[in-house]
Amino acid sequence: MSETSAGMLRLRVILPFLITGSIWGSTWLVITGQIGGVPAAWSVFYRFALATPALFAVAALMKRRLALTGPEHRLAALVGVFQFSGNFLFVYHAELYVTSGIVAMMFGLLMVPNALLARIFLGERAHMGFVIGSAIAIVGVSFLLFHEWQANPDAGVIGGNVALGIALAMLGILAASFANVVQANETGRAVPMVSLLAWAMLYGTVFDLGFAALTAGPPPWPTQPEYWAGIVYLALIGSVVTFPLHYNLVREIGAGRTAYNSILTISVAMLLSTLFEDYRWTWLTASGMGLAVLGMILALRSKSR
Repeated sequence: MSETSAGMLRLRVILPFLITGSIWGSTWLVITGQIGGVPAAWSVFYRFALATPALFAVAALMKRRLALTGPEHRLAALVGVFQFSGNFLFVYHAELYVTSGIVAMMFGLLMVPNALLARIFLGERAHMGFVIGSAIAIVGVSFLLFHEWQANPDAGVIGGNVALGIALAMLGILAASFANVVQANETGRAVPMVSLLAWAMLYGTVFDLGFAALTAGPPPWPTQPEYWAGIVYLALIGSVVTFPLHYNLVREIGAGRTAYNSILTISVAMLLSTLFEDYRWTWLTASGMGLAVLGMILALRSKSR
């Protein structure tokens, strides 16, 4: 490979890596502006009601097959309900009780249930290095959660705010993990990823509409420009722009190396939480962050091999 070709490859890798990590890191904070005064369920629906047609347009521009078979539609519906409904509904509600950076850090552990479910459904085995790294990351995140608990003593009982936020975030992680693994079966591999995501998002949006109508009443129409600006950012920038970039990275450098993106995402999320949510660092949180990042790096290095 020539030096020019290698430079172009590095550019094709580095730019999408930085863009997706930075954008996804920022979305955790933007979500907090979508849940103050507006039911979280309706904010989730508005986000994907805007993102869905845009993602179909991206698939059409990329000339990907949009017609799906019956089994492919059923898979898209399953992915949509777990990824674009369950996952995001749990996340939005979790951020009512726990700071956005902590929820982002918890989602950095998505690789753990991914590995467990892949073992169950796909027969994949995790290396010992992955197990050790994941254990270290879990300890680090536990330090952060313990600090969150200490900082909110009135909410530190079972059923309290922090406990509820942690439980909701964990349910969101499980929903996202199930969607990640189930789309990797033989049916999912036969569908262009952008097409599968577009249909899954459509099915998830329909479910979000029904859930919001049943649980949150009539749709609200906020008048604040900041709210709708956040919706546009999350839908178009945080969903439509990043997914094609992310999966192009998977093609360029593989899924294992692309997963390092989560480290940048978490770092950006924690930085923004510190700046805008008055997150306070202590020796416990700093060591927890360090252990979590170290554990994730060790686990991902093992997985990529």
